[in-house]
Amino acid sequence: MGTVLVAGATGLVGEAAVTAFAAAGWPVVAVSRRPLDPVPPGDVRHLPVDLTDAEACHAAFSNLEDVTHVVYAALYEKPGLIAGWREADQMETNLSMLRNLMQPLTAAARLQHVTLLQGTKAYGAHLKQPPIPARERAPRDDHANFYWLQEDHLKGHAQARGFAWTIFRPQIIVGAAWGAAMNPLLAIGVWAALRRQQGLANLPYPGGAPHVMELVDPRLLGEAFVWAAEAPAAANETFNITNGDVYAWPEVWPAIADALGMQAGPDEPTRLAPLLAESAGAWADVVGKHGLRHIPLPALLGESHHYADALLRPGVDAIALPILVSTVKLRQAGFAPCYDSEDTLRHWLRVMVERRLLPA
Repeated sequence: MGTVLVAGATGLVGEAAVTAFAAAGWPVVAVSRRPLDPVPPGDVRHLPVDLTDAEACHAAFSNLEDVTHVVYAALYEKPGLIAGWREADQMETNLSMLRNLMQPLTAAARLQHVTLLQGTKAYGAHLKQPPIPARERAPRDDHANFYWLQEDHLKGHAQARGFAWTIFRPQIIVGAAWGAAMNPLLAIGVWAALRRQQGLANLPYPGGAPHVMELVDPRLLGEAFVWAAEAPAAANETFNITNGDVYAWPEVWPAIADALGMQAGPDEPTRLAPLLAESAGAWADVVGKHGLRHIPLPALLGESHHYADALLRPGVDAIALPILVSTVKLRQAGFAPCYDSEDTLRHWLRVMVERRLLPA
């Protein structure tokens, strides 16, 4: 056991990594611009660094000789989210952030292993229908993507410095982290709270035709990261990772509504992004009434309301082919945990209430 540095420690993935490694007894260096929220028990040291600032990164990481492992979960997204996925400056910023960390850190520390996050955009899921299921052994999909820039940079450093790497490709991640670029469950929970504030007891399904995909519980990712840090079978491999079942938003909607103390339906196609963008004042009323944390609505949501609309597809009547990834390779390598996706949704909505992000 060494010391793990987690970059992007306040995001959905980073928070899970910090929590899992600390629970497993690892010393953790948690890197993020804002303080940890919450601070997990264990040997956790927060390092406030903006990864886009090369000078700050050099000053912060050049002295971390004790770091042996890295989980890189930091992410830059542009306002509005979706359009930025195809834009060169978004890709270059994500590459420079990884570079700003790795160059001073690899010069100072003797790294043993680095975990990097990708996703189904690796299979072009944001551009076209990927294969069913998408498999890691497929040739690299030929499209511009910061995943490929980061992967090539990481592999070059690994070869030069002699450390191992693992890449994980999760599908849709939901959790309780606020300010995240892509946490659709928080956007849904905020919308539900605003409806309750208006005296409405029902929660209509706001989306379009069902689209079968897979969820990922952040706790599963945390467990996988700890496993990959030491498992020989994870070294220099890429793995898809999901809860282990499939879901479609209309099918899990009754569970979401019930967890929020509301009745599901009837269906009412609604774009959440513009509605929530205009609800800062109404949200302040919810915060005051229920004693929630005073986090302004734009800061609370990040870009997650845009992501929710992209997933829910309001106004889309055509049923699309499912987006599914094979997780056989990960199971054959020895990592077998799984989560029920309805349980995942209910659990993280409860956690949001416990953290005073949503009203009880």
